[in-house]
Amino acid sequence: MGQPEPTGRAKGGDPPAVAEAGKHEEDLRSITRIVLRPIGSPLPLGFFTVAIDSVLVSCLQWGIIPASHDRSVAMVVFPAFIMQVIAGIFALVARDSIAATLMLSFATTWLVDTLIFWANPPGGHETIGIFFIVFSAFLALIFISALEKRALALVVGTAVPRFLVSGLAEVTASKPLAQAAAVLGLLLTAVALYTAFAFLWEDSRSQQLLPVGRLGPARAAVKGGLATELWGIERQPGVRRTL
Repeated sequence: MGQPEPTGRAKGGDPPAVAEAGKHEEDLRSITRIVLRPIGSPLPLGFFTVAIDSVLVSCLQWGIIPASHDRSVAMVVFPAFIMQVIAGIFALVARDSIAATLMLSFATTWLVDTLIFWANPPGGHETIGIFFIVFSAFLALIFISALEKRALALVVGTAVPRFLVSGLAEVTASKPLAQAAAVLGLLLTAVALYTAFAFLWEDSRSQQLLPVGRLGPARAAVKGGLATELWGIERQPGVRRTL
């Protein structure tokens, strides 16, 4: 004599609630409303902030700003940290996890720069050097994820060697490496300024005027219709119950 199936499970091992949800999916679609709030793009602000911080740190690394003035640099970098956090939060609100991760990750480096430049603790250079090396590896992973947005990927691709060389310069106390990092930082500044201006001009004119190299879903998000943007929205973070 066979054992009865547990009453708490439907066939296939799914809870009854899951099985019933499939039956009533169409009914739920007709009565459910998902409200989205349009916002301005935080990317121009974020990339302008990257440019500001990069040029200051590069001038310090090259020696244009004397090392004894590192506290002055910290006082300018700290507001950049705040602006970068704001850009990252609004990127999360805009449901762009790649841009948000990049903005908030950069904000972390600006805060680390501020604390080290201001406090100058023992072993600070070696510590920040190791942090930069690990951060460059993390940026490489973001670069792979951002390939559908070429302008953003270009910024990340320029930042990877900039932070790697900066980290090696701090760990080894090598002046040539510090100067090489400064050159890469100025290159990052130029790329970030171009990207910021391209996105800012695009938003102000409601059309793409400078190439930013969107591909795949990133291109469809700008060129496609409303139906393209709303497809699968019920499965996105902030709508689904769990991440």
